[in-house]
Amino acid sequence: MTDVLTISRLPRAFDPALGDETRALVPELSAEHGELIAGTAGSSPYLKGLIEIEKAWLPQALQHPDQALTDVMAAARALPADQLKPGLRKAKRRIALMTALADIAGAWPLEKVTSALTDFGALAADVAAKAEIAALVRRGKLPGMTEDDVQSAAGMVILAMGKMGAHELNYSSDIDLIVLFDETRFDPDDFYDARQGMVRATRNFCATLSEKTADGYVFRTDLRLRPDPAVTPVCMAMEAAERYYESLGRTWERAAYIKARACAGDIAAGERFLDGLRPFVWRRHLDFAAIQDAHDMRLRIRENKGTGGALSIPGHDMKLGQGGIREIEFFTQTRQLIAGGRDPDLRVRGTVPGLAALASKGWVPTDVADKLTDHYRAHRDVEHRIQMVHDAQTHKVPQSPDGIERVACLMGISSAALTSDLTRRLAEVHELTEGFFAPGQSAASVQVQEVALDKSILARWTTYPALRSQRGRRIFERLKPELLSRLAKSAQPDEALLALDGFLAGLPAGVQLFSLFEANPQLIDLLIDIVGTSHALATHLSRNAAVFDAVIGGSFFADWPAQAALQAELAGALAEETDYETQLDFARRWCKEWHFRIGVHHLRGLIDGAQAGRHYAELAQAVIAAILPHVAASFAQKHGPAPGRGAAVLGMGSIGAGRINSQSDLDMIVIYDPQDQDMSDGPRPLATRTYYARFTQALITALSAPMSQGRLYEVDMRLRPSGNQGPVATSWASFTNYQRKDAWVWEHLALTRARVVAGDAGLAEDIETFRADFLSSSRNRDQVLHEVAEMRARLAAAKSPAGIWDAKNGPGRLLDIELMAETGALLAGSPQRDVHTGLDGAVAAGLLDVAQAQTLKDSYDLCWSVQCAARLLSGKVIEADKIGDGGTAFLCRATGYEQVEQLQSALQDSYITAAGLIGSVIKEGEDGAQH
Repeated sequence: MTDVLTISRLPRAFDPALGDETRALVPELSAEHGELIAGTAGSSPYLKGLIEIEKAWLPQALQHPDQALTDVMAAARALPADQLKPGLRKAKRRIALMTALADIAGAWPLEKVTSALTDFGALAADVAAKAEIAALVRRGKLPGMTEDDVQSAAGMVILAMGKMGAHELNYSSDIDLIVLFDETRFDPDDFYDARQGMVRATRNFCATLSEKTADGYVFRTDLRLRPDPAVTPVCMAMEAAERYYESLGRTWERAAYIKARACAGDIAAGERFLDGLRPFVWRRHLDFAAIQDAHDMRLRIRENKGTGGALSIPGHDMKLGQGGIREIEFFTQTRQLIAGGRDPDLRVRGTVPGLAALASKGWVPTDVADKLTDHYRAHRDVEHRIQMVHDAQTHKVPQSPDGIERVACLMGISSAALTSDLTRRLAEVHELTEGFFAPGQSAASVQVQEVALDKSILARWTTYPALRSQRGRRIFERLKPELLSRLAKSAQPDEALLALDGFLAGLPAGVQLFSLFEANPQLIDLLIDIVGTSHALATHLSRNAAVFDAVIGGSFFADWPAQAALQAELAGALAEETDYETQLDFARRWCKEWHFRIGVHHLRGLIDGAQAGRHYAELAQAVIAAILPHVAASFAQKHGPAPGRGAAVLGMGSIGAGRINSQSDLDMIVIYDPQDQDMSDGPRPLATRTYYARFTQALITALSAPMSQGRLYEVDMRLRPSGNQGPVATSWASFTNYQRKDAWVWEHLALTRARVVAGDAGLAEDIETFRADFLSSSRNRDQVLHEVAEMRARLAAAKSPAGIWDAKNGPGRLLDIELMAETGALLAGSPQRDVHTGLDGAVAAGLLDVAQAQTLKDSYDLCWSVQCAARLLSGKVIEADKIGDGGTAFLCRATGYEQVEQLQSALQDSYITAAGLIGSVIKEGEDGAQH
């Protein structure tokens, strides 16, 4: 079996005589290989020269091309320093000849050809750089470095950029490199000597590669992609480069780093540098502003290179011209920049893999990705043939008919076929990409419906922070006709305009959001819907506009994934971050997006209030469970691992019962089990009680402290044993002892809704077992009812209802019915937490009959629907005459009533009926207790 070069296509000789002459130099070739040599040499003067030089090596290489490639690489890697220049040039000659013949013959696919060229480029840079580093070390010019440091290039990092980084090097390409050095390898006092040595080594190794000698050259090198190349040295400290990108990096540099790869020198240091640059390249939000940046870049290239105008094949630039390679690369990279910050699967270097990843995630239609992939490969074939003729670093189709014929001959087709195919492909690439890069072209055609919108409101928009920048105003002006058109179509245009005005006034910046709307005009309808309905959600949006990113993800309107999937998603994302504050900020942004999703689903009627309440609760539980291990790990770095079994978070009240609204805080108790340990073991050990108290404070801070992305949740710890007078964290032994001996009846009632939401699994199981056993204990019914009556009276005195729309406070409302359900659960010994089951417990305990329990269930469901909807509409108790038509319609839709007056009447009746039922039960208990 042999791996002989297999031919699937053959070139034609532009000059048959020259082809035959060259073929005669290698008579031992097979007939088919002879035709390949004749056609190639007869069309390419450059390759003809290589064949003549390598005629002795070529026959065996064609019989075993893969092995020949491996041998050339190995020989280059082993070159002694004094043979580096001629040895690398000889290797390049053979690599160039073998890849050209394999490419022309169709034996290797494009990716194998470009990978062979790229791998040799990396090898050449590596051996040349390390040879220079070795020389500097021997001469003592790199302070503190020894021969042992040569293998890692003494901290020199060579980053491959562009096609070199993506393994897409073209046939006669130069290599784009950024050279850095790890300054931490050197004593700070030696920094300037080290940098001087690294600069010298960089210049010398680049000269080794790019100088043209009698043996030719290896690669032309280009170092201009480094930060601010006009004023920076050719080799920079990594720390200086990081500072530049963090403060001054531009969109084109972000795009360049999509393909960046540590290819030579200290690979490990290079990978650390690229990993640290990830937040610069991959923005957390969907970066639709990158579209305009890329479009502006394309226009500048067209202007500077003169590649605009009508399509003409002679002289057309296959790289930078209309419909060319760069159009496909920009199209791919820009979409990667838009979404890659949110989806790591899109962070691939190659153009073809990038298109495939974008298609698989729905960012590019599959047929578009397939077409662009096909055109990209075809364009690269033509580009390679153009360069193979004279080994010229050009991407332009020759101007002359003979020049075009030579390229066609190398492709084995006629010049007419080449011209026709190129015309079709270039035009289609231009058509597929131009619409994406020219945003706002259709905005002028939008016809605004004739509605008399308040011009004084429109006039003040330009004074808002989001419209103060020139770029923000420019994008908004393109967006404005579409925005006003959709406003005009809303049910109440004037009301919607006022709401939109409030939203715009609250926006701190506009470029990103306006770009998002421009690229996704369907979001405008959602915005108008939100601002015209929910003031609270609109206010939240203006402060957290990045949550709109979630709508574009594709699954925004999919079914709810449930808590386990949410927790796994957040835990996986947090595990990828190493910085604690970054983890907390990410959790905030992630939580806000899901929180927004629940609100929009509720607003649009995709879920009802009960489902929304469950979703909000599952989201909160997922956040606590995912974030707790990171709080523990951060705390353990200072004070050591948690003593004993660790801690568990016991959710109380609504979070324990699995139903909260959009603005609920979280009632929690932290319970820990130190077992027999009285101190932690760490750099700064703490006594067990102090350890868990401070750990609990760290958890509260992690959840509630305002950060750049806001806060997660407000936390209420007042339900812990002894309330505010007790320790902030409670030991397992103290908790059980307190519940058995010292707890008030109201604390036993609270236990009916408790649920462990995070923490040690064994401790959580013990807590639940204790809770179930404790609640099943028999109790004095009259005493419980007497204390419930007192508690009900205290609640009524502390907080009276703020009107008919306050569905939470007051007799016959949410808290009152929940108290009745907790009483029923306690007296029935039921471990279930929800209100309906608690009311069934009241039936079992003889407090209610089945009909009465059902009445209270119906009342509770109505109150919850109103409360959940009201919290989405406003941050405080709503007033029906101030929530607007949109808010009123949502309130009616959420509760199943046609008119708000009907809802108001039903609420009033519900309060009276429920209050009467509960009052009669409590009074009966009080009477029993008095006898």
